[in-house]
Amino acid sequence: MSELKTSPLHDRHQALGARFAEFGGWSMPLQYGGIVAEHKAVREAVGIFDVSHLGKARIRGAGAAEFLNACISNDVHKIGIGQAQYTLLCNEAGGVIDDLIWYWLADDEIFLIPNAANTAEVVERLAAAAPEGLTVTNEHDDYAVLAVQGPLSDETLAAIGLPVGHDYMRFDTGELGGVTLTVCRTGYTGERGYELVVPAADAGAVWDAVLAAGEQYGIAAAGLGARDTLRTEMGYPLHGQDLRPDISAGQCGVGWAIGWKKDDFWGAAALRAEKAAGVPRRLTGLVSLGRGIPRPHMEVMADGEVVGEVTSGTFSPTLGKGVALALLPPALTPGTPVSVRVRNREEPFEVTKPPFVTPGVRES
Repeated sequence: MSELKTSPLHDRHQALGARFAEFGGWSMPLQYGGIVAEHKAVREAVGIFDVSHLGKARIRGAGAAEFLNACISNDVHKIGIGQAQYTLLCNEAGGVIDDLIWYWLADDEIFLIPNAANTAEVVERLAAAAPEGLTVTNEHDDYAVLAVQGPLSDETLAAIGLPVGHDYMRFDTGELGGVTLTVCRTGYTGERGYELVVPAADAGAVWDAVLAAGEQYGIAAAGLGARDTLRTEMGYPLHGQDLRPDISAGQCGVGWAIGWKKDDFWGAAALRAEKAAGVPRRLTGLVSLGRGIPRPHMEVMADGEVVGEVTSGTFSPTLGKGVALALLPPALTPGTPVSVRVRNREEPFEVTKPPFVTPGVRES
């Protein structure tokens, strides 16, 4: 196995006593003082995550947006320059190669943030399809990404002079100690927050400044363990679990990120055919009616038969009970009782529509 890559902030995490785990070929902080405490800090105050393992890539050249539109699932014409958009990159069968966010920087320039493990494949596929005059470059190691999330994220970033208050999925350029960085109103926690795209060489200084500014607001350094519980409470899918090349995009609960009226995009024919026929299964939510904590790959039972499987499952610190995402037949609508086989026991659950908690991501 090849050696794991590390973030430009690795020494900071070590100094904070982080426990590390492998994510997409990177050694990243799983937790510092504890997942539940970090989770609650983000829900109630503010937390800072290092998500520099996420990929970074750039498309340059005339017609960059139209080229991207012919590849990705979402419709680029729903947004404009200065905005970001969530989208999928699918294979011919409609399976999800990756889900990513792209930033529309200029008429001829687009910045992409794919998932860590998928970055090379995303760049390779786009570069192979790009017409003459367009370049697709992998900038994975050139930037760090810091996520500042929580109801006091605005106050924290404003204290160091960074721009805040812009609408959801919009971005702006900021300056901090001579460092130019991008501040985007995005995140993966369900809380109001921002993601900072920072040159890798300057990541340490920005991390230190945010932590210092957020001290008065109760900021906590948060690891990817809390990021997972936060996103699961929101019903946000994770690539490799809820989104995969062998699961069609139409089954993953992200149909809103598919531009059904577009002329064409990768996987369009297969997805339209499946939509017309009716999807055989759909990603939906489960909430525990007892003490069972669901985990990926656990079987979901209804009327004594296996009807699906858990794709993501965890203990919800906010609700104090188990929650999950699962691929189930569409006939199992919210309110339907089911069970999950947890350690050879059938634990009671109820089908529900995510999110499991009240979202704050769009709050002004």
